[in-house]
Amino acid sequence: MHEIVNTIAQYAAYFLETVATFIIVAGSIRALVPYVGHCLQAKECFAEFRATRLRLGHSLSLGLEFLIGADILKSAVSPTWQDLGQLAAIVAIRSVINFLLIWELRETEIDPQKETTKSRKENQ
Repeated sequence: MHEIVNTIAQYAAYFLETVATFIIVAGSIRALVPYVGHCLQAKECFAEFRATRLRLGHSLSLGLEFLIGADILKSAVSPTWQDLGQLAAIVAIRSVINFLLIWELRETEIDPQKETTKSRKENQ
């Protein structure tokens, strides 16, 4: 019985990793295509830059959540202390990255003028 649960958990973790990869790749393409199209038509890309960051950021955040779930499943069946320590480190790092990403997305959504001004200053 233990082997069956372990096998199911491993396959579920692989499935979640695949879903995360698909979300990140699809989100990247979904963000990049309009950006490139807009920049080819217009000389200034700043207006589309914010929308591109928001699209990509949401996809990355969702992908990170699925990766955290996959890591938890991998360590769920008979974990050692070393496995738990590695899991804690991975989840902590991904959670901090996700928190900062969401924070940046909220800041950009709340004050779009701030983002446009910030982008222009960085490109000068």
